[in-house]
Amino acid sequence: MDNLSYKTISANKATVNKQWVIVDADGEHLGRLASRVAILLRGKHKTDFTPHVDCGDNVIVINASKVKLSGNKWEEKMYIRHTGYPGGQRFKSATQLFDQNPSIIVEKSVKGMLPKNKLGAALFRNLHVSTDSSHSHEAQKPTIINLNEVN
Repeated sequence: MDNLSYKTISANKATVNKQWVIVDADGEHLGRLASRVAILLRGKHKTDFTPHVDCGDNVIVINASKVKLSGNKWEEKMYIRHTGYPGGQRFKSATQLFDQNPSIIVEKSVKGMLPKNKLGAALFRNLHVSTDSSHSHEAQKPTIINLNEVN
């Protein structure tokens, strides 16, 4: 019997229990959806969360084309990129980016809520966004999660 019950146990790559989950974005507000998906990707909802380890789940977001933005954000929210050349700053509104590809808006908002390092890049690879209700990960047998239960 182990007498050291007060020891903190850190998760590592071998002991992590990763699952596949589906999140439905239909009728969800973008920011709240992204923050809860970031919690799932990071693994902060698990009891064995370790900050420096990828202990989160693989998340599939479906119906990304039905996400909502409040107020005038469809016209006023700007996504900025830079070409790398002088004067190369380019702007797109949320509507323009949504018309180009609806999943980009969800991906950008979730990526902004992940750590800005190698771990954040590895966590972002666990996100799969689909514009409609179909996805290509049926073989992993994902479970459907209600976002209101994630804290």
